[in-house]
Amino acid sequence: MLLEKINKANDIKKIKPEEYARLAEEIREFLIQKISQTGGHLGSNLGAVELTMALHLAFHLPEDKIVWDVGHQSYTHKLLTGRKEGFDSLRKYGGMSGFPKRKESDCDCFDTGHSSTSISAGLGLVKARDIKKQNHSIISVIGDGSLTGGMAYEAMNNAAKLETNFIIVLNDNNMSISENVGGVSKYLNNIRTTDAYLGIKDSVYNTLKDMPKYGGKVVESIRKAKSSFKHLVVPGMLFEDMGLTYLGPVDGHDIPAMVQMFQEAKRIKSAVLIHVITQKGKGFAPAERHPARFHGAEPFDIETGIPTKPRTCASYTDIFSTVMTKLGARDENIVAITAAMPDGTGLKRFRNLYPDRFFDVGIAEEHAVTFAAGLAAGGLKPVVAIYSSFLQRAYDQILHDVCIQNLPVVFAIDRAGLVGSDGETHQGIFDLSYLSSIPNMHVMAPKNKWELSDMMKFAVSFPAPIAVRYPRGEAYDGLSEYRAPVEYGKAEMIHAEGEICLMAVGSMVKEAEKVRELLHEAGYQCSLVNARFVKPIDENAVGWAAKNHLLVVTMEENVASGGYGEKVRAYMDGLNGTCQLMSITVPDEYVEHGNVDLLKKEIGIDAESIAAKILKEMETV
Repeated sequence: MLLEKINKANDIKKIKPEEYARLAEEIREFLIQKISQTGGHLGSNLGAVELTMALHLAFHLPEDKIVWDVGHQSYTHKLLTGRKEGFDSLRKYGGMSGFPKRKESDCDCFDTGHSSTSISAGLGLVKARDIKKQNHSIISVIGDGSLTGGMAYEAMNNAAKLETNFIIVLNDNNMSISENVGGVSKYLNNIRTTDAYLGIKDSVYNTLKDMPKYGGKVVESIRKAKSSFKHLVVPGMLFEDMGLTYLGPVDGHDIPAMVQMFQEAKRIKSAVLIHVITQKGKGFAPAERHPARFHGAEPFDIETGIPTKPRTCASYTDIFSTVMTKLGARDENIVAITAAMPDGTGLKRFRNLYPDRFFDVGIAEEHAVTFAAGLAAGGLKPVVAIYSSFLQRAYDQILHDVCIQNLPVVFAIDRAGLVGSDGETHQGIFDLSYLSSIPNMHVMAPKNKWELSDMMKFAVSFPAPIAVRYPRGEAYDGLSEYRAPVEYGKAEMIHAEGEICLMAVGSMVKEAEKVRELLHEAGYQCSLVNARFVKPIDENAVGWAAKNHLLVVTMEENVASGGYGEKVRAYMDGLNGTCQLMSITVPDEYVEHGNVDLLKKEIGIDAESIAAKILKEMETV
């Protein structure tokens, strides 16, 4: 196998050009085989195989630097830099990350995980190179989906002033996670589908070239002209007009053509954008047919593409999807906004039923939030559905555009808490902190699937900014007998006993039930309070807990700083009582990738670890 010859960076240069196609095929077979077992980002990686090979052939790593936007398409890059064995532990705790990691390899020059960042990071590396008087190449790879993020344009605007080489590779597959939307997508579609552009270009070139005596000189003059052929046939070329040199489009599965273009790009003393057209999921029929489904795939059967462990229970996302369709039917003022994730957030059904009230703004969380503020100011009831780790990108917009005006925008925050295999960049462990720091914001978290439904109904009728945060995965269906109406700022009493009181937030109520059983086995009485609201906290419930127990234990799937436990402690400190407080939180640190249950145990927020901490504390109370 050709893949066996590649054990470190630049080994691909030992492969003969006539063997490139076979190597690409072997890489695809390897990725399909491994990801079918571990899960991971399949579609984006299958589409970027030849592109990655061409980059590694044209440049020399780690001296040259490749910045991968988002980074979920870097699997082939990892293969070509000697990390083949790491795929057996891909995205597992202690194993290889599914994203670029500087601590993992010198060939990973910048950690990524969120979109639209690579041009900014690359520009920084360019300026650092020039200040240090070095001469290596910097290449930022960005997808067309990431170009819907405004940060990419901020960076391109800055890069346009460069008088030094900087290469931007636009990996254009017409997809982000779901299908791309908006003007950028339409613009790129026009370029990729315009056979006339390529035909006219070739025709003009050949006609001038064949002119006797002066034809060749005219061709060379036009080549050197800043506007180039593109401005002759595609007026108002977006990237050229921004001040970038545009090359392409080029077939992203034609390795020699890309290598040649990369070599040409090295000679340009300015920022140059190379437009590469690829097919997401290429080489695996199920991924080609269903690219969104294979963006982040669970383990699957290679023959059919069907998950080997299909979900049998509804997820929190499913519950949110159902309640949104019902709310939409009851109130025509309810509108839904997402940032390139109608499938991931569960809004696909709402979109299908109420297309005029659904808005996918692309990978543009900042715009999504301010757009929602405008909708609310116009008298509508917007629900913004965004993953926890992505919503943090719009902190200023939440503060400045929604909360200062006290506008009734609902934030449906999926993937809150630990999400597992995607690691540090995707763990939703900061939202309680960053949201509850903002005046006029209100924050809730449901204990189970019924409470999520009740909280969403409460939220859309609430006259101020409000967030409902819920975890990834299977929705808890326990404690169904406890369904007191959701009241503003009120916690829910589940068990009232004595000695120890557990005050748990959202997903941690399920864990608290297990902790309570363990404490009972140890001979302790234990109350359980479902916090429901993190902002405002239920001061009456906290006061009751402090007055009637020896130890109050807060439990949350959020970092300690700025979380629920801090708020309870601040209130209890003012009571001047004798009750002790213990806060169970995620440590104030980044949590790496791995199975969620394993991560909980590792950081000490699983039931057994919590019970052990409480029992030890009770020895001194």
